[in-house]
Amino acid sequence: MRDVVEIGLGKTAQRGYHLDDIAIVPSRRTRDVDDVSTAWQLDAYRFDIPCVAHPSDATMSPASAVRLGQLGGLGVLNVEGLWTRYENPGKVLEELAGLGEDARATKRLQEVYAEPIRPDLIAERVRELRAGGGTVAVRVSPQHTLALAPVILDAGVDILVIQGTLVSAEHVSTTDEPLNLKEFIADLDLPVIVGGCTDYKTALHLMRTGAAGVIVGIGGDDWSTTESVLGIRVPMATAIADAAAARRDYLDETGGRYVHLIADGDMQTSGDVAKALGCGADAVMLGEPLSLCEEAPAGGAWWHSAASHPSLPRGAFEVAGEPLGSMERLLFGPADEPDGQLNLFGGLRRAMAKCGYRDLKEFQKVGLVLDR
Repeated sequence: MRDVVEIGLGKTAQRGYHLDDIAIVPSRRTRDVDDVSTAWQLDAYRFDIPCVAHPSDATMSPASAVRLGQLGGLGVLNVEGLWTRYENPGKVLEELAGLGEDARATKRLQEVYAEPIRPDLIAERVRELRAGGGTVAVRVSPQHTLALAPVILDAGVDILVIQGTLVSAEHVSTTDEPLNLKEFIADLDLPVIVGGCTDYKTALHLMRTGAAGVIVGIGGDDWSTTESVLGIRVPMATAIADAAAARRDYLDETGGRYVHLIADGDMQTSGDVAKALGCGADAVMLGEPLSLCEEAPAGGAWWHSAASHPSLPRGAFEVAGEPLGSMERLLFGPADEPDGQLNLFGGLRRAMAKCGYRDLKEFQKVGLVLDR
């Protein structure tokens, strides 16, 4: 049973744990790092590393999404972002990268995202992704899925990501016709990833919609303000473990249908990646770390997808810093600092080897210790 703490008369809270609160435990064997595989597969699509890009315009352009695919991950372009609002968003991105310590940064984000989405540009960006080769994935919010889906599907994507801060399988509205995820997904012949979610029950309900993947977490990092704006904070180790328990029960319920979990939040170092996968995730969603590579379209600046919300922005604007190197170096090294920010998936491979696991499915069984 999980710890339940009484926080006052008649009110209790379940105890949750962040990735910083836990550590992975080596087994009785070790393994040669060259014998370790970090590959995973979502539906018909295989990836060499368990890396999915957070669909922020700060990190994901058509070119950088293609590059991540070439390196073995999955790039995801936001079809509600700058690339579908401006024919050439280069000048806008250059301006945002140069804002510095500008108190108007959030207001300026809101202004540039007020430009309407152009369906013709959605089709054009998908064509650019397709021309780059690899798997084509785009993100749309639940609020705009029904309106934009025909354009997206006609353009021909491989994977659709329906992502909001929090997504449920049962959205209630007295003003609009809500998106029925189960009916929507059932009508598609391509895999859909949905999220984020934060607990067992929501994860299980999202799996029952027929989704191929579920995003766990809300992209929390040092620049996220979801807690201060909405009062929501996600202890990622607990959230991932709860979602993994939901997946196990869903496997029993369906007789073997496996839903992939993508952890989105608290991911800064290779150790964080290893711990998230050890808690039961199949892949991690990287946001801010990808802003540190030379290919990032915003030149080192960072903001969440929700940071430009017109009435309730959630996410501070991070001033552009010096890149740490190419995307390849960020993912595979070499690293010249010992802090785990470079060679993220080389670090994961070594963690798996040190603990004696040969692939990601095995590594999900690694022991964990609570050390705080």
